Order: sequence, then C-alpha cells, then structure tokens
Amino acid sequence: MTAPGRRSSTFTRLLRHGFTDPSAAERLLEGVELAPIRNDPVLLEALGATADPDLALHGLARLVEAQPDPVAQRQLLDTVIAAKPLRDRLLGVLGASAALADHLARHPSDWQALVMYEPRDLHPEVEEFEQGLADATDPVSLRVAYRRCLLSIAARDVCGTADLAQTAAELADLATATLRAALAIARAAAPEDAALCRLAVIAMGKCGGHELNYVSDVDVIFVGEAMDGADEGKALRSATKLASHMMRICSETTVEGSIWPVDANLRPEGRNGPLVRTLSSHLAYYQRWAKTWEFQALLKARPVAGDIELGEEYVAALEPLVWKAAERENFVADVQKMRRRVVENIPVAELDRQLKLGPGGLRDVEFAVQLLQLVHGRDDASLRSGTTLDALQALAAGGYVGRADAAQLDDAYRFLRSMEHRIQLYRLRRTHLVPEDDADLRRIGRSLGLRVDAVAELNREWRRHASVVRRLHEKLFYRPLLDAVAQLAPEEARLSAGAARERLVALGYADPASALRHLEALASGVTRKAAIQRTLLPVLLGWFADSADPDAGLLNFRKVSDALGKTPWYLRLLRDEGAAAENLARVLSAGRLAPDLLMRAPEAVALLGDGDGGTGLEPRSRAHLEQEILAAVGRADGATQAVTAARGVRRRELFRTAAADIIDSYGTETKPAEADQGALVDRVGAAVSDLTAATLAGTLRAVVRDLWGDTLPTRFAIIGMGRFGGHELGYGSDADVVFVHEPRDDVDDQEAAAAANRVVSEMRRLLQIPSADPPLLIDADLRPEGKSGPLVRTLNSYEAYYRRWSLVWESQALLRAEVVAGDEDLGRRFIELVDPLRYPAEGLGEDAVREIRRLKARMESERLPRGSDPKLHTKLGPGGLSDVEWTVQLLQLQHGWAEPGLRTTRTREALAAACAAGLIPGEEAAILDEAWVLATRVRNAVMLVRGRAGDTFPSDSRELAAVGRYLGYEPGHVGDMLDAYRRTARRARSVVEELFYGA
Repeated sequence: MTAPGRRSSTFTRLLRHGFTDPSAAERLLEGVELAPIRNDPVLLEALGATADPDLALHGLARLVEAQPDPVAQRQLLDTVIAAKPLRDRLLGVLGASAALADHLARHPSDWQALVMYEPRDLHPEVEEFEQGLADATDPVSLRVAYRRCLLSIAARDVCGTADLAQTAAELADLATATLRAALAIARAAAPEDAALCRLAVIAMGKCGGHELNYVSDVDVIFVGEAMDGADEGKALRSATKLASHMMRICSETTVEGSIWPVDANLRPEGRNGPLVRTLSSHLAYYQRWAKTWEFQALLKARPVAGDIELGEEYVAALEPLVWKAAERENFVADVQKMRRRVVENIPVAELDRQLKLGPGGLRDVEFAVQLLQLVHGRDDASLRSGTTLDALQALAAGGYVGRADAAQLDDAYRFLRSMEHRIQLYRLRRTHLVPEDDADLRRIGRSLGLRVDAVAELNREWRRHASVVRRLHEKLFYRPLLDAVAQLAPEEARLSAGAARERLVALGYADPASALRHLEALASGVTRKAAIQRTLLPVLLGWFADSADPDAGLLNFRKVSDALGKTPWYLRLLRDEGAAAENLARVLSAGRLAPDLLMRAPEAVALLGDGDGGTGLEPRSRAHLEQEILAAVGRADGATQAVTAARGVRRRELFRTAAADIIDSYGTETKPAEADQGALVDRVGAAVSDLTAATLAGTLRAVVRDLWGDTLPTRFAIIGMGRFGGHELGYGSDADVVFVHEPRDDVDDQEAAAAANRVVSEMRRLLQIPSADPPLLIDADLRPEGKSGPLVRTLNSYEAYYRRWSLVWESQALLRAEVVAGDEDLGRRFIELVDPLRYPAEGLGEDAVREIRRLKARMESERLPRGSDPKLHTKLGPGGLSDVEWTVQLLQLQHGWAEPGLRTTRTREALAAACAAGLIPGEEAAILDEAWVLATRVRNAVMLVRGRAGDTFPSDSRELAAVGRYLGYEPGHVGDMLDAYRRTARRARSVVEELFYGA
C-alpha cells in the first residue's frame, strides 16, 4: 500500500506515458474489467503511443465491460496483449475518437473488424465496402455497418498504414458503397417506382473528387430517364421519390444516429429546381443558364450509384462544356469573387480558427487548383482529375505550377486536411473549426506525431502551413509565367508560349503578347534586380488582374521600374514594406491620371510605403503645403523657376491625393475599402482645394517678388468661388476665383490697377506654361459682368457694382466666396461686403426666387451637351450636381440670414444645416446628399480613369469598367452601376422638383 502523501509507482508511470489524469487512469486499471492486464508493460506502452491515452484507456474499459460474458472479455484482452496489429489499431482508434468508442460500447463485437490484417484489408475499395454493408436492410442496420467499416478506415489512418490521400479515397469509396446500399433499400421499398425509371447518382464535391472527409455533406446530382415504354412524367416522379428516400436513409437521425447529410443543392437552379432531371434537361440548363461556379463544381462530377451507364452519359455530355468555361467573360474574376464572398461570410469570431474557408485554408488550395485546371485543361487532358492532390501533381508535371510551389502546397494541404480529419474524427461531427481547448489541441497534435509540446507545436505548424498557402495561392497563377520568359532552369518543365498567353487572357489581359514582353524585360537575367522582380511580379500580376485594365498596370509598372531601376531604394521598398507593392499595383492599374503624375516624378513611389508610421498618403494641411511652396519659391531664381517648383509640389500632392483615393476606394488585403463614400469625396475635395490655394499663394509671392520686390503697389487678394470656394474641387477642376485689390497709400489708382492686372496675367501665364506638370487653369468668369467685366476690381468698385447692378445669380455665386490667398485683411473686408448680398435680410423675394428657377430651367435646356444622355450627366442631368447645389443654395439665400449654420460655402455642410433647422426632412436630405456624393465620385473616377475631366460615364468598355471598380462594382457589373446611378439621380430629382420648383 502506498504511504500517504506519496505517489504510487503506477501513477508515476502513467504520467511518463502521457496520461493527463493519472489518478482516474489508475482507478480504471484497478477495476475488475482490466485486472488481468493492468500490470502488463505492453499495455501502457501502447496506450502512451495514442493521441489521448486517458481517452483510449477509458474506451478500452467501456469496451471490456460491454462484452456479453467473461469469455468474450478474456478473448478481447488476450488479443489486445498478444496481437500488436490489433492493439495498435484498437487503441489508436479509442485514443482519437470518442464517437467510435461509443459505437464499440454499443456494439461490443465490432472490435473484431480490426483483427483482420490481410493485404486486401490494407487498402479496401468500393467492392470490399459493399461486402461490409451487404447485410444492411434498413437505415438502422446500414448505420451500424457503416460505422463498422469506418472503424477500419480510422484504424489505418491513425496507425499510419494509410496516408491522407488513401484515407480520403477510402472514405469516398465507403460513401459510394453507402449510397448504393441506401438506393437499394429505397428500391426495395418501392419496386413499382424502380421499374419505371433509370436513376443515376452523380457524386460531386469531395465525394466526387475521391477525397472525402470523415464527416461531410455528400454532394450529389440526380439524373433520371424513363424506362422503355414508360411515361416520362411518371418516371421522373418515381425517380424523385427514390432519390428523396435514398437521401433520407442517409441523412435522418435514428437510434444509431445519422450517417451524413446528402446535399443535392449543386443541381441546376439549386434547391428551387427539380430534384431529378433528364439528361437533356441538364444539358439545356448548362448550355444556357449555368454560372461559372457551376462548371467549376462539375470538375468533380463522378457517377457512383444507380444506373452507372446513364451517369457516364451525363459526364460525357457535360464534359465539353466544363472545359469551355474558361472562355466565359470575367471567368477568373467570377471564381475569385466567389472565393472572396466565402471569406466575407465567415463570422468574425471564427475567422482565425477556420481550417477550411479562412485565408490560407483548404479552400484556397482547392480554388487555385481548380482555376488552373479550367484554364489549361481545355488543351491538356492530363489535368482533368477531380482529386486536388492528383491535379496539383499534374499541374506541376506540365509546368503550369512551379515544382517547388506545388511541393509546398501539397505538404500544406496534406497537413491541413489531416488536422481536419482528426478534428472531425473525435466526435464524428461536421466541423472545420480548430478547437480552442488545450486538451483537444493536445489530442490533435499527438495524433499528428507532435509529442514534445503538442499544443505549441500544432499551433506553430498550422500557422506555418496556412501562411504558405496564403503566400502561394495567388502566386500560383503567375510565377510560371515568369519561369516561361526568364528560362533560368532549362531542364524544368515550363509553360509553353501558347499556354502562357492562354493564362494571361483568362486572367483578363487583353494583349498577352505585350504582357509577356514586359515580363521578359523585367524578369530575365541573373542580376539581383531581376531576381527581386521575379519575387515581386507573381503577386503584382495578381493585383493588376484584379483591376479593370491589367495591361495598363503591367505597362506602367515596367515604365516606373525602368525609370527607377537603378536607384537603390526602389525595389527594396517594394520588397520590404508590406503596403508599398500592393499600393503601387492598385495605383498603376486604376486609370491614367495617377500613373501620368507618377511618371513625371517616379520618386513619388516612396509615398506608397509604410514609412513615417504609414502616413505617406495622409493629406497634408494647407498650412504645411503653403509653408513648403513658399520656401521653394524663396529659394528659386526668378518667377519662372519659382512657379515651376510650386507646380512640382502640386503634382506630387495631386499624386498623393489620387493614390490615397484609389487605395481607399479599392481596399487592400489588410484594409477593406472605405465604406463612407461621403468621407472619400470630402477628403479629395479638401485636399485638392487646399493644394490649389497653396499653389496660388506661392505663385502670387513669386510674381510679386520678381516684378516689384517685397511689396506690390496695391493690396491684393484672391477669392475662391464655385467648387474651389466650397472646398469641393475635383482632380480636373479649374480654379474659379475673383480678384480684388486696394491701392496702397500714395499710389495712383491707375498704377495700382495696372499692377493688379499684371499680377493676374503673369500668374495665369506661369501656371499654364507647358511642362511635365499639370497646368492650373484660373477661371475668373464669375466676376461682376462676367467675361465682359474687368478682370480685377478695387474693393470700392465691387461695393459700387453690387449696390447698383448686382443680379440674383451673382448673389447665388457669392455663396461660395472664400478668401484663398493674398492680403487677409482685404479678403476679410470683401467677405463682409458680400455677406448681405448672399444672406439677404428676410430672405429672397418672390421675383428673385422665380428668376433663379427660370435661370435653372434655361441652363437645363441650353447647356446640356448635344447627344449626351441627360440621365447620366453628373453635372446638368436630372438629380445631378446642379440640381442638388441649386436647391441647397436657394435654401441658403432664403434662410441664411436667420440660420447661422447655412452660412457655409460647403454644399454638404449647408444641406446638413438645413436639415437640422427643419427646412428639409431628414430622408430627403439624405437622398440629396447621396446623389451629390455619387455624382462627385463619378466625376473624380472619370478623371482618374481617363486622365481628363468629364461629366458623364465613359463610352469605352474598359474605362467604364474601371469607373465601376473605383465605385466598388465587381467586374461584369457596370450595368448595375449605371442602374444605381439612374435610380439615385431619379430619387434626387423628385426631391428637387418639390423643394426647388415647388412642384
């Protein structure tokens, strides 16, 4: 007897053999059931080798106890001790699966299914499993027989006599035998239905691919035909009854549980379509209506039960359609979008534990392999395997995937699938979530051979393999393209030129020959530069392909690389700073404006990196911009050089703003697209307006210094008008301004006026000199008397004009007036002068309101460009910018005198203030705001995409698709974008009719 406070030698031995609860294990060993073998060293060694020694011992004790008599108990224990194959198999299963331990406790003689150890027992196929299920005549007996067969599969799996691929194939073969047995039971229950029809069961998904899990839905499609002489309608109804009964036999829960759900939702029209169709009906659907993912699913179609001949006819009829799927428009985009949708639908709490669907999970490998099969399987029949690992091997053998990449993916896939098997085997429940409990993780780790620190090792290996998959699954498509052009290892199989072009076309490249030339120029050779490019390009090509114009992205990347290739920091930035490469890919493939700005000064690529805490793309304040520009002007030699420096800063900052806008609109792998469209518009408007103001301030300083030294003979201020004054400038906007001056003391009025006009003339000239930098056009047409009036007036002249001659449209224009540059005191006094005009006491009279409405109606009828679609014109069309702005401005003119919140130059601020003041209902304000934001976004998109301003959607299909991508629409959905714009504008116009026209 053990002394109190001391551990027994058995307790110590149990700890040494991996038991986590040695006290409970000791009690089990001291029980009557295990008394004959409790001291046998072989038993403890065998238990210690299992995934969970405590679970294995508990299961063994239950199994012995469940034996019908002492003789049976003794036979079991003797066999366990004497026969190592049985001992390893039985204890291995008991230590890995509580569910199979429960089955053995209910059916204590089934342990004898593990005794056989003949060559044919090592890797059974469908025929052997059919023999194992032969005695099943009802759902209950079928479940018992199924579990008995499953015992032998699990035993081979946990003992290592079958690898992952063999185990998955055996599970698929057992499923095949089970479906056949279930269909036989259904036929026997309804012989009259069986006599009327031919019914084929087509396995899909993992069962069809011969790579099933322990617990998984078994995906099927049913094909039915009438027997000779039978009515087709009656035959299909009979086939439907048989199919439904077969599904229930497998799926329903009985006293022995269920087997697995049979899922027929991959059939044409899904759950809304008929369960059984004729072959001709299937063919008609796939020829006319099927979506891309349905052809992808058919990769794994395999006849498994029922009328095999009919099933083979089905596969033969549909196979040509499967291998034409890659020719469909937006094929790759559709497949990748479906993958993204799967990830997006994972609950956030589960994302990090998803073994199958999460980033770096099993589905990433499967999708990548299937996509490459569909692209290249058209011309290479060796790729047409439904089994993921076989297909991956074939892709590597044909040079469609790099051998090293394929080997890493194969290794990762096997590990992740093995993890999935062990997780499911424990309770025989369908799950793909990695458990959080350490005891579960320890059992899984030990079952995979990780014995030192099972939990830590398992987590480390899992994350490593997931990282490999995440890193490779995009590169998989593109790296062989580089191998094809670089030709660094002649003995390696590689893509032929035709296959490379074929892949580029499938990925959205319109000019594959040019794309291959660019790749060759970038990646060929043995230099360090070429080696880094070969590392970067597989990922970059994927990001280019995710845009509307991959060809432009690749061409622009080549141009930037040619310009910066010799600088030491460029490729290092892209390689080492996580965000830089993806940001650059997004910017280069989103349209013309940003790449054009970048090409003029490629060193601006540095803004795209993670440096400065990731703030490279944050907009800079007006004060900061003005300080930099004025400093550059101060260092320059002459006005021309000074303004050139100011325009250079403007170009760089326009690129910064455009790049941030594109990246925020597209999103990145680590940061989703900005959901608040209004915030995007406000950021661009504020950034471009501040930049324009700073540029004007610098230009004014340069001109004054060059012509007059430190002091201009007259005080001079620039007043921003229109979208400039409203902080709403777009990329292609002119700078709407008016100029005001006031002669200094002792300066003649004529001399002051001449100086002021000389300043304006010189500023306009310098800002429009043809150069590498975009011009800044100054538009002063909103001045009194418009183009007919003097370009510059004194403050007194403005006061006299407005007192005597001012028209209502000028009061409306002055709502946007804001000082942007020059003499601040003069600017402030100008604003004080115009405030009573733009916010008239007691509001507008009826005549003024009628005049504004008349002007608006005239503008709509006369200024809309001929031939354009009014419903898609973002500025002058119904529900466009003009509609919203004139409505808001009318409210400002009427109520600004009484509501301080309306005294703002910004449209959205004024609209919010009008809503807060109760002048417009919240719902209607939201409709106008949405329309204004969308129209502004479209105009920004057009400028980004085309490189020139426009007020309507592009007619070119690629440009239209690029606008769609900027606005958040996936490839192939430009119709949805145009419909959404029309719908938004139509709703806004209804509000305008009511609020502005009083309709």
